[in-house]
Amino acid sequence: MKEIEEKILAHSVIIDNDIIKVDSFLNHQIDVPTIETFAQGVARAFEGNKIDKVLTIETSGIAVAFAVAQALGKVPLLFAKKSKSKTVGDNVYKTQIKSFTRGAVAEVTVANTYLQKGEKILIVDDFLAEGNAALGLIDLCNQAGAEVVGVASVIEKTFQGGRAKLEEAGYRVFAGAAIKAFENNRPIF
Repeated sequence: MKEIEEKILAHSVIIDNDIIKVDSFLNHQIDVPTIETFAQGVARAFEGNKIDKVLTIETSGIAVAFAVAQALGKVPLLFAKKSKSKTVGDNVYKTQIKSFTRGAVAEVTVANTYLQKGEKILIVDDFLAEGNAALGLIDLCNQAGAEVVGVASVIEKTFQGGRAKLEEAGYRVFAGAAIKAFENNRPIF
C-alpha cells in the first residue's frame, strides 16, 4: 500500500540496517488514517471469506487489529496475553513466542472460552518478521480447533522469512508494506 510505504519513508528510523522504528505512526503513536487505510485494504483482500474473529497479540497489535475488526463488519477482536492474570484462570490455550525485537521468549495465553472450535480466525499484527508471533497464534488456534483464514500485518520484513514460513504452511498473507531489505539504513520495498 503506497500510503504505508510513504509513511515509512518519511517517518521511520532504521537502526543498524536491522530494526525499523515506526513509533511516530504505529508503535507508540497511532496515525489513525493510515491504520484505517490498512484495515480497509485487509477487508478488501479477505472479502468473501467468512471471518468470525480477529486475533492478535498484546500490545502493539491491538490498535491495528481493532481497526481491522471494525472494517470487517465489527467482528470480535481477541488478543493473546503475554502476562498471567488472576482473572483468566487456568482454562487457557498456551504457546511460546519469541520476539525478534525484544530477543526474548514469552508464554502467551488465550482463555479457551473465547477461542472456539470451528471459528474462522484472521490473525492481525503490526509486524511480520520471522513469523514467530503469527505461528504462535496459529498454534493457539490449532489447540482450539479454530481455522486460520489468513495473516495480515501492517509492515512485513520479507527478508526475515516469516511470509515464506506461513505460505509454506498453507496460510494466506497480506501486508500493508513489504520491505525487501535495508540498505544504508533505508528501506527497499
